[in-house]
Amino acid sequence: MRELLIAGRRRVRDLWMVEDAGDAPILGDILELATEAGVRVRRVGPAALAGEARSEAPQGVLAHADPLPEAELDDLLSRDGRPPPFLVFLDGVTDPQNVGALLRSAEGAGVTGVVLPRHRAAHVTPTVAKAAAGAVEHLPLAVVAGLPAALAEAKRAGVWVVGLDSAGDTNLFEITFSTEPVALVLGAEGRGLGRLVRQRCDVVASIPLKGALSSLNVASAGALACFEISRRRQGS
Repeated sequence: MRELLIAGRRRVRDLWMVEDAGDAPILGDILELATEAGVRVRRVGPAALAGEARSEAPQGVLAHADPLPEAELDDLLSRDGRPPPFLVFLDGVTDPQNVGALLRSAEGAGVTGVVLPRHRAAHVTPTVAKAAAGAVEHLPLAVVAGLPAALAEAKRAGVWVVGLDSAGDTNLFEITFSTEPVALVLGAEGRGLGRLVRQRCDVVASIPLKGALSSLNVASAGALACFEISRRRQGS
């Protein structure tokens, strides 16, 4: 909620806050931001708030806002005086908690945009938005008809495409990442990268594991890869 008001990317029609909210600093901060933005604040009882909320445990506050704007893939690929793109493509990740966690990590690592397929994938729902902890308000998101075609377009725009898969034949930590445009592709839970998506990758990397388990959760693997790429690009 706080990030929704700070980002200012979409109109907030009103804000509902539970009566007797106490002195929680975050709620006071949200109230101050809403007042500064001229957003109407409505005090309601806990039952009314819970009935209106579209996610579990609204934590004392909710807002009615315009839909989140979708970015165009062309805009994400364009430099136009901006730093080289650092994009994340999600190949059929269906768990809302994982998508939210990935968006939060991507925003923190300096990713410039995320691309989601229109079908067979989780999109930005209240659950995703909550798990993302406000990242959806700052991170441009594009929804495309098909990921293989979108990756082909990215490659034509000069983007180097790196897939991440437990069966990848290249060690992620041994790749040299320059400051040129790069896209990280993360596969679905369980099956990994799809065949056509894998074919569009310039390299398929894996994270070497030292324990008994053969793979990481996609949100954990994606977070590690995002920050590793960010670190290596800064050092280039």
